[in-house]
Amino acid sequence: MRVLVTAFAMDAHFNGVVPLAWALRTAGHDIRVVSQPALTDSITRAGLTAVPVGTDHRVQAVMGAMAPGVFALHQNPDYLENRPELLDLAFLEASTTMLTATFYSQINNDSMVDEMVDFARWWRPDLVIWEPFTFAGGVAAHVTGAAHARLLWGPDLFLRVYDRFRQVLDGQPAEHRDDALQEWLTWTLNRFAADFHPEVITGQWTIDQMPPGVRLATSRPSLPMRFVPYNGPVPAVVPRWLRGEPDRPRVCLTQGITERTTGFAGLPRAAELLESIAELDAEVIATVKADERAELPTLPDNVRVLDSVPLHVVLPSCAAVVHHGGAGTWATAALHGVPQLALAWQWDDVFRAGRLEKLGAGIFVPPGSEGGAGYVREKVGYLLTEPSFRHGAARIRQEMLDAPAPNAVVPLLEDLVAGHRAVT
Repeated sequence: MRVLVTAFAMDAHFNGVVPLAWALRTAGHDIRVVSQPALTDSITRAGLTAVPVGTDHRVQAVMGAMAPGVFALHQNPDYLENRPELLDLAFLEASTTMLTATFYSQINNDSMVDEMVDFARWWRPDLVIWEPFTFAGGVAAHVTGAAHARLLWGPDLFLRVYDRFRQVLDGQPAEHRDDALQEWLTWTLNRFAADFHPEVITGQWTIDQMPPGVRLATSRPSLPMRFVPYNGPVPAVVPRWLRGEPDRPRVCLTQGITERTTGFAGLPRAAELLESIAELDAEVIATVKADERAELPTLPDNVRVLDSVPLHVVLPSCAAVVHHGGAGTWATAALHGVPQLALAWQWDDVFRAGRLEKLGAGIFVPPGSEGGAGYVREKVGYLLTEPSFRHGAARIRQEMLDAPAPNAVVPLLEDLVAGHRAVT
């Protein structure tokens, strides 16, 4: 098969597609990874073939210019599961309109979509696999008649909320059914003489890497797949200090917490966190970016500060991890059965962190928490001494290991593509 894999140019979203792309390639399929030029180096350093298309998106500049309060409801840890009344028409319509204008249409800019469709028309892929916000993949598949599937990196919050939006919208008079996402995609498809189809939003199938306890099921076809960590182009080298058992519990503190401050009025920076956590009877491994390393005080011998570290190398030896709630970090820690303290701030980060706590595998520090470094140290100490967290994390790990590996999913995709060909 010819398989077009696509993710917009952001490493955190691209990393989740790499293991399946490898599995397809080693099964003998021809793979092309299509994205904006900014992602080309990341694609080729992952050992994959890149197809740069269009111009780079400007989503960081657009989102950075918006007021933090725009995302306030998405910081509510239970608005989706426990408070469906918050998902009323006013919020859903405003959220869809805002995200279409400031995010979806930005990361799928016109030049990217146009050139991806041109490439797909020339290369004629049998299958398109797309990161769930990279609607350009759904557009290219629909225009060329290829089979296509979304590949999730986290719980399917997007589709759960969008389905709720469509349900509420269908109860309104026709003249009030404003769906900015559908309107934008309709306009986009019309440029290629194609009509809108809901599969451009939902995919024909969904490949889900979340364990059952965290997964958000939908009524659409879905393939479970085991998460396999790919930590990006960080050199995956096992250092000498990691070759052997630690003398005391090892805690990993990731760098992500120093970048996500929205909603955390009292969240300490890396220097305060490290000083505080270093007081524990633990070995602390911390990744700190260069601009913050200058702020660090003289730290005790039980703290090791690094520019970066491949998480799949260091986490198996850790008794706890403190992080920002991101998809890759969360899933890598979960796969290795490591209790987590998640300083999550928004949407999917908050949802995953909340589920983690409910499943007894970690602690969630909600947006707006003002406990400071001492509060975080106290919670890390609890993670290290309360055995139930390790048991909860082990249960999630087993759920993940029970899912089929990417190599086992490839034959299922082959069958689905063959069935698609038979009916088209």
